Order: sequence, then structure tokens, then C-alpha cells
Amino acid sequence: MKLASYKDGSRDGQLVVVSRDLSTAHYANGIATRLQQVLDDWNFLSPQLEELSVSLNHGRARHAFAFDPALCMAPLPRAFQRLSGSAYPSHVERLCQAAGSPAPEGLRTEPLLAQASSDTMLGPTDAVVVASEKAGIDFGAGLVVVTGDVPMGAAPDRAIDAIRLVMLVNEVNLCHVAAAEQARGAGLLSARPAAACSPLAVTPDELGDAWKGGRVHLPLQATWNGKRFGVCDAGADMKFQFGRLIAHAARTRPLRAGTLVGGGVVSSKDGSRGFACIAEKRAVETIEHGEPRTDFLRHGDTVRIEMKGLDGQSVFGAIDHTITSPAEAEREADA
Repeated sequence: MKLASYKDGSRDGQLVVVSRDLSTAHYANGIATRLQQVLDDWNFLSPQLEELSVSLNHGRARHAFAFDPALCMAPLPRAFQRLSGSAYPSHVERLCQAAGSPAPEGLRTEPLLAQASSDTMLGPTDAVVVASEKAGIDFGAGLVVVTGDVPMGAAPDRAIDAIRLVMLVNEVNLCHVAAAEQARGAGLLSARPAAACSPLAVTPDELGDAWKGGRVHLPLQATWNGKRFGVCDAGADMKFQFGRLIAHAARTRPLRAGTLVGGGVVSSKDGSRGFACIAEKRAVETIEHGEPRTDFLRHGDTVRIEMKGLDGQSVFGAIDHTITSPAEAEREADA
């Protein structure tokens, strides 16, 4: 099934079930009003939502309406916890090589995970507000899973069973701010503003044969100002599958239902089909030409991130952003 959260003036939105082809939706308020409610009581509530999903897909839902992604918040507009991983070693290795520094020890033997902000998750069409273009504004296209409860010390094969939903994420990164924070020996804080999610969070079974071994074997498309920037297979070069990432996160602590675990920026070994962030392309340009040739995002730029299934249909809907200054965001809010 496919789930979304419609804007209703509240912080958590209104839970809706969306049809497989993204054409129609139905409010789930007879079952649950918020997605976190469902995650907290998954075994009881998800079968009821599945029934509604089946009715919707067969055109039998009496109060269905046309689905509009512009009305969507993030599926989980605020989450208890978000962990950002680096499951694609080629991404980290290119960045390190361009900077003239060694890759982290054990990059290919042990997952890397970092705590990330989750109190505000942007919706799929929300503007990304950044004060200055000098911050080095970048997007980071990837996938994130939403877990149920995971006990401390869970093995990867048990951890993968805790995956409830999958969705796209744009991990916005301010690269120049990150460099300054790292130079001071600090962790990344100001360099990582709110991330954004696709309009839909889907159960793994919606991915069909593309969901194998805790990976999504589909191309992730990134478009910048209407031009294709990259089409990277999200499964082929993912070193650590999601069950392994979740198990690593739960090694010394339990995870509660509603935890988001991301695989990081999708990357491919050869880079022949582009990139899922600007920083990696700049790294390759530095390695090959001695300096980067691609600039970062500017105010007014647009970014679109989408994944299509084996049938050619959009799986999660699209993240479709405009990079905006605070002044412009204020003008639009007053309009």
C-alpha cells in the first residue's frame, strides 16, 4: 500500500491511502488519522489500511478523490529519530580522493551512520529555504526506510523484518558550511538543514521484484532545472543493505517505531549515468581536471527526484523543490 499525509493545518497532517497509479486517494480517518499511529500499532491497523488500499485500487472506495502531491506533507512530518548512512562507498571514496584525504577506515566492512535532524521533515513540494547561495547548496538523492520497533542487538535478518515503509529523501547539504564545521573539528549541524521526503511512503511489497535483499533495485532519477543530472541504480552498488544498517543502529540501543534509516546519497562505481548530488560530480571533475567545473545550486533553481518502477510508473511520487531565499519565502507566505 501507499500512504501519504495531507496538509490540514496541523503539525502531523491527515493520513491518506493512495492508489497504486497515484491517481486517487482516500482519507484513512476511520482507521487512523496520523501515520505514527499506524507505526505504533502496525499489526492491528495496517491490515485495515490494506483493505482500504485494495478497495481503492479496484475502484470500489466510495469517497475517493483525485490525489494531489502538492497537498502533501512529508509522510512523517516529524519523526522521533533519523539516521543517515553511507551505504555507497564510491560516494565517500570520490569525495575523499578529491580532497586528498584517505577514506574512513573500514568503509567497506562496517556501516557508517550519523544522527540527523528529524523534528522537521519537508514535504515534496515545499521550498528549500537557504539564506545565502554562498553556503554551497547541494541536494542528496537517496532512499530511507521507516522501521517498527527494533530490539537492541537485532541481527540483520531480523532487522529487515522491521521495515514498514520505504520512501525517497533529499538530504539537503550546505557544502561550504560543512567544510567550515569540519575544519573546527565539529560534527555537521548547520550544514544539514531539514531533509525532504517523497509524497508517498510505500510498503516493500509495492516494489515487487525490485525489492531484493534489503535493497531497492531501481534507478533513481535526479533532475536540475529540468535537465537530467543522474540516473543511478539504487541497488547495484549499495554495499550495506537496509537490514544491515538497521542492525548497526540497534547494536547498543533499541529503535522505536517511526525511526528513519537512510542509505545516504545513491552512487554508482563508474558514474557513467550521472550522480545523485552535485558534490560527487564536483569531486570527479577535481580528480579528472584538477578543479570543479559545476557550480552549486542557486536561488530559483529547481530539483526533482523520482523513482519509476519496472512498469514505468512513479513509485513514490516526486520530490519537486525550488531553492528559495528567506525573503522570497516570506513574500510567498504573505501572498
